[in-house]
Formats: sequence, C-alpha cells, structure tokens
Amino acid sequence: MKSAPIVIISGPPGSGKSSVARRLAENSAYERAIHMHTDDFYQYVRKGYISTWLPEAREQNVVILEAFTASATRYALGGYEVIVDGIIGPWFLDPWIKAVQDGFDVRFVILRPNEQTTVARAAERQGPGALVNAEVVGKMWNYFANLGRYESHVIDTTTQNIDESVTAIKKSIDDEAMRLS
Repeated sequence: MKSAPIVIISGPPGSGKSSVARRLAENSAYERAIHMHTDDFYQYVRKGYISTWLPEAREQNVVILEAFTASATRYALGGYEVIVDGIIGPWFLDPWIKAVQDGFDVRFVILRPNEQTTVARAAERQGPGALVNAEVVGKMWNYFANLGRYESHVIDTTTQNIDESVTAIKKSIDDEAMRLS
C-alpha cells in the first residue's frame, strides 16, 4: 500500500500544536495536504460529552481517537499528507501503531515547551472552548513530562516561534527520527 504520510503533532494545551500543524499543512511538499484538528471531533458530541481530561472520559476519548485515526488513514490513502493536531500521548497510540502495522507511514512529534511557557501560552488563547485554566493545563503538561521511550520524539519549543518550530519539525521528519514503530 502506498499512501501519503501522517504526521501527529502532539503536546499539552498551549504548546503550539494548532499553529504549527496549520503551517506544516499549508507548506506541505505534497500536492495535497490536510490539517486535521482533533478538537473538532470532540466538538461533534452534542449529548453525553465528558471533559477529556477527566478519568471517566476514557471510553469517549478512545471512540473519538479511533474515529479521527480512521479519517486520517483514509485521507492518507487518498494521497493527502495528513497533519494531525491533538493531545495524543503515548497512552493513546494503539490505533496509530495499528495503522503503522497496516503499512501507513506515521510520524509522532511532541511539542513541549517548559511548564511556565505552556501555561502562559494557554492563558493567551482565545476562542470558544479554548483551554486556559492554568491548573488543568499544568496537569496536562505533567502528562507529557516523562515520556520514557517517546522522549526522543520531543521538541522543546520554549524559545521558538512558529517558524522555528516548523523548521525543527521538518528537519526531524526528514531525518525520520519521529517515525512511529
């Protein structure tokens, strides 16, 4: 199977995922590219929504994760480079690892500025549903603090602007350092 690559841009809220993913898709070397903002999939829920960071949201989060993984692989099969932007930690990689086993080229990049920068950036965000609560953002930053075998997938964006982060990600992807296996 020959498909376009899927690049997952992950990290805590306020790490720059959406801005970077949008720029990566707009400047893709592929003829077609998509920026898949996973938060949109959560907003589709009209009844029974549970805040994603709560333990009781696990089942909801798995269903939604499987839905956007299926969408991403379909786009990739259609020749679109897929830039996925979402809070996808190692605890939610099973569907992506299955995609790799099915022959998809999946890259996993974690943006992780230091905690203070992450909380400050999150507080500046605006728009409906923007997660700006410093306590929740700090808790979610801690989920990405020690990633074990995935620590090599981390890019520290503390002092980077969007263009610098995009350059660092492109370099890491070109070097295949972020390939999910």
